[in-house]
Amino acid sequence: MNKTELQERLAFYHDHLYQDVLPFWLTRSMDTEYGGYFTCFNSHGDQLVSTDKYVWSQGRMVWLLAKLAELEADTAEYLNLAQGGYEYLRDHSFLPSGHSAFLLTRDGRPKEPLEGQGYEFSTYADCFVVLGFAKYASEQADLEALELALKLYGTIVDRYESREFLTNPEPLPEGYRAHGIPMILLNTSQELLMAARKLNHVDAEGVLANCHRLAADLMGNFIGPDGTIRELIHDSLDADTYLLSRYVNPGHSLEDMWFLMRYAMELGGERKEEIIDLACQVVRRSFELGWDHEYGGLYHFVDAKGGPPQGELGAFADHPLTKKVLDGWDDKLWWVHSEALYTTLLGYLLTGQEDLKELYEQVHAYTFQTFPHPDPAIGEWIQIRDRQGRPMEKVVALPVKDPFHISRNLILLIELLCRTIESRG
Repeated sequence: MNKTELQERLAFYHDHLYQDVLPFWLTRSMDTEYGGYFTCFNSHGDQLVSTDKYVWSQGRMVWLLAKLAELEADTAEYLNLAQGGYEYLRDHSFLPSGHSAFLLTRDGRPKEPLEGQGYEFSTYADCFVVLGFAKYASEQADLEALELALKLYGTIVDRYESREFLTNPEPLPEGYRAHGIPMILLNTSQELLMAARKLNHVDAEGVLANCHRLAADLMGNFIGPDGTIRELIHDSLDADTYLLSRYVNPGHSLEDMWFLMRYAMELGGERKEEIIDLACQVVRRSFELGWDHEYGGLYHFVDAKGGPPQGELGAFADHPLTKKVLDGWDDKLWWVHSEALYTTLLGYLLTGQEDLKELYEQVHAYTFQTFPHPDPAIGEWIQIRDRQGRPMEKVVALPVKDPFHISRNLILLIELLCRTIESRG
């Protein structure tokens, strides 16, 4: 891409973020009475269906607003909005165990997602609290927020090491390890490391050591020789026999690879180029397996050899994850494509390899033909589509219209393009 092409794409992403996406959230999601944010909108964005607050999305929103403050010369507006979410989570989300609740009422009371299953429902929610607190601490120079993030992070690492990490709303099948756990923990650790270093915290070296361990886990245990990442690996069952051992999540694979490329650039040392090459191999394989050549776009789930997920169900026939993989494998989801946009452009600009540019242009064209809301008065994206690209009212993980992936990747694309243009003079 020449400088003019880079500048045109930069202007496109900037306008889309500030004119089409952010206005939806800045005008609809702020709860000025109780703090925190409303995120339980339907997929079309024209109806708030609940005032409950999923901590998963609250933490992500704090991160987003603090990140926006980082981009602005005048940080006050976005930092004030981030502060409201930070204080809401600080005051309400922590349980007596020191872990985070998964779901809160509008006014901040813990609520069971499923009756009788308690308030601790998913460790991923804890990760996103850490993510939000870390970015807020970094931008506000708030040592209290950093200390809370580090304390919660320590409990997450303990749960990861003892295999007590909860993965609801898709519970981890017995005997399996999930790619998503070290993946999200690597990103969480990277954000926390930046904050700890910025505030000169003594725990930065411990977080750095975890980054190295998590990257090694991903590269050594989840990435196959051909670049395929299987979402689950079992302690003993044959990997090629069972559906849950065979399925691939192209979106997760692609998202993880920009985490890994970022790790290589910042912390990879002498292995930097090797790690970037490995990540790009996974990117190519994800598109090879995941791209729908008939209708365009990336499938939600595919088999490790290509095509629809397949394999024996065995003891996991009635597991909720089995149902999700089989019923929604050909859905086209917003987060998959926003992550693919950033990962492919990053890979191309780091390596100059033309096939990665072609993948980037392919996913850019599909994404902006398919997902943005046709009504500019609403804006944002209709986030969930069927195989043909038609809107669906469907719950994916949480009953929310999540504010995170689209905005995050537009911001990252803007930052990447700005750096690239500046470096070329």
